[in-house]
Amino acid sequence: METSKTIYELHEEHKTWINKLLFYKDELSIMANRLAEVATKNTSNEVRSAIDHFQNLLVIQNEQIDILNHDIENHESFLEGAISKNAANIEYEKFSDHKKHRESIAIFEKIFKDLREELIDFLSKWM
Repeated sequence: METSKTIYELHEEHKTWINKLLFYKDELSIMANRLAEVATKNTSNEVRSAIDHFQNLLVIQNEQIDILNHDIENHESFLEGAISKNAANIEYEKFSDHKKHRESIAIFEKIFKDLREELIDFLSKWM
């Protein structure tokens, strides 16, 4: 059975996710700075190759954040449209849960956590 939620519950989840994604974006910037530090101190092919690998992963994660933000913004637009159609009774209306978005965020967070751990291991060896 599909779960239904109020517009307020969905909106609160959106705000939570957007704040998390902002945090992850900041963290990606910090990771990129740490990689740049290692790159200036170590010029071996082994280290350069690993740095390139991590930089590519950071770019991919930045792109994923942009995609997730875009999806959330689209769902917010849908909710705004529902408000304009039925403003008087919107607080009583139920909407389908945005399970797809929740799953996408969970997958992103798992991948991000794994990347962070892998990068920390690398940095601890080379900083």
